[in-house]
Amino acid sequence: MPPSTLLFGATSILGYSIAKLFPETVLPFVTRANRAKTIRQWPVLNLEDPAWPAEIFAQHQPDLFIQCHAVCDVPRCEVMPSWAREVNIVYLKRVLDALPEKTRLVYVSSDHVFGGDGVYDEESAPCPISVYGRTRVEAEEMVLGRPGSLIIRVGLPIGPSPNGRTGHWDWLRYRIGKNLPVTIVDDEYRSVVWAHDLAQRVMQLAESREAGIRHVSATRAISRIELANHLLDIFGEPANYLRESRHQRSAPHLGRVELASVHRGELSAPLQCVLDGPNLQGGFCD
Repeated sequence: MPPSTLLFGATSILGYSIAKLFPETVLPFVTRANRAKTIRQWPVLNLEDPAWPAEIFAQHQPDLFIQCHAVCDVPRCEVMPSWAREVNIVYLKRVLDALPEKTRLVYVSSDHVFGGDGVYDEESAPCPISVYGRTRVEAEEMVLGRPGSLIIRVGLPIGPSPNGRTGHWDWLRYRIGKNLPVTIVDDEYRSVVWAHDLAQRVMQLAESREAGIRHVSATRAISRIELANHLLDIFGEPANYLRESRHQRSAPHLGRVELASVHRGELSAPLQCVLDGPNLQGGFCD
């Protein structure tokens, strides 16, 4: 049977984990710029071409479509807002315009739709502090205009990347292993979960009948310092890094943003925080 699910954005940490965990049902598409050996066999996104999404959807006729594709480089979005808008808004509109009526739409969003310190559930009003966060809010509004669609807001997933250098897991391991300088923001707290866990929850939600906005929370929020120390302990590396406040960063930076949910049930239960649950990166994390 051909894959029934199309996934745009398999070079993201979450998208990569979804694609690796569900190879029989998910056809992953990757960005042209990332041609790592681990993903070279996967088809390439061509959202620059306005006609391309309709051609792909006509070819595959998916039952389910998951949008993980977005630019999330906060500093770069600040200095290049038109580029951020093109990727996160214009490209998404092309997808929405071409998506077959029968196809269920699942849009993976971010806790960056919030900004001030606090605990946020699905009824909390968005309050982004960055260009990136504002594009996410606008994208969500577009998705909500399509009946039956689902928006899943996630925090910080920890897991492997296609190129072995991006995402917090690989970035930290690579730089520490190469004796390169590492700076950790010491006053950021997020809902941090294993990408493996998150990928399974996202697919469960995607295959359910849930619609609207759903948060994937963690059992507790943790700081970047706690996270770095925990990962370095897993790697067997010393905690040799510099510390910096979010206010010392050149671009807007999240402080304490913790996801919560007003919903109850198995699909709304918090996932284990990375510090509390086992390392679930499995066989595709070397």
